[in-house]
Amino acid sequence: MQLPLLPAVPASETPPDCMVVIPARNEEGVVRGAVESFPPDTVIVVDDHSSDRTAEEARGAGAGVLEAPPLIKGALGKANACMAGARILTSRWILFADADTRYQKGFLDSVVKCADDSGLALLSVHLTPRPESLTEHLLEPYTAALFFSGASLQQDPAAIFNGQCVLARREAYEFIGGHAAVWKYLAEDVKLALLAQRHRMGFGVARSAGLGHVRSYAGWKGAWKGIERNAFRFVQVKPSTSLTILLTALCAALWLPLAAWLWFTGHRVAPAALVLLVLLQLRPWYGNGLRVLLAPLAVYAALPVLMHGLISALADRHIEWKGRTVKAT
Repeated sequence: MQLPLLPAVPASETPPDCMVVIPARNEEGVVRGAVESFPPDTVIVVDDHSSDRTAEEARGAGAGVLEAPPLIKGALGKANACMAGARILTSRWILFADADTRYQKGFLDSVVKCADDSGLALLSVHLTPRPESLTEHLLEPYTAALFFSGASLQQDPAAIFNGQCVLARREAYEFIGGHAAVWKYLAEDVKLALLAQRHRMGFGVARSAGLGHVRSYAGWKGAWKGIERNAFRFVQVKPSTSLTILLTALCAALWLPLAAWLWFTGHRVAPAALVLLVLLQLRPWYGNGLRVLLAPLAVYAALPVLMHGLISALADRHIEWKGRTVKAT
């Protein structure tokens, strides 16, 4: 992944002039960890009409809790919640963070210094995955590799602007309209980056390394829903990206038929070399341990999930996300 690394800065005794907004809908059991990642009195959790104890858990962790306003027709919950949280803040910087994210001490100092030194209005931080189940260890590295096969920092930086963790300079954020300008988009993060680009404001993307982590989805069911949602996001932003990812996945799936054909035609070294090639290509995503041995399996495990998500999105079907119906366009 050719993204610049967020430089680590030691945590200062006085936190930077930055408040954190966490939009949360039915995040009981998750939101506490996100709140406790940040210094005391820096977090506002916007409860997006949860049916569980999200609000109580957030208060118990030390966050201020704000109830999200009712959704207007066509609006999506996350943008609505982010908009509500940002409106009551006067800090110089606002960090929008998902409830399933976790941060190390000093993260706020690091991300604010990086954006400030670079003169950025918006900075998206790609967090390090923290998979727990076998499904997550299998699929997450491979789907990340596929994503970056269809989008790159050099060719289309807005396409890889990720809303899991976004730092915004408040004045610039308000000038472009903030989340109020992107409330109807599932890919609200990418739309914010495009607005900044249109107004000739600097925006950037970095990776957190050990400073921040995220569990993007839990188990097979979570992977199915998460990949489906991302497919809908791609269709909203750039349908060609979806097709590139699908074609890449289909080409990757040719390794097994080709290896089998080579074996049955009497070749012995070539099939082994082909398997080794797959492992070497995906090793940067799986790391240096034995987990890379899952990579050839991931090629086939991910294919039905990807095809379902992309075909559903291109066919303009609906999906259910956190109890709400979402349409691709």
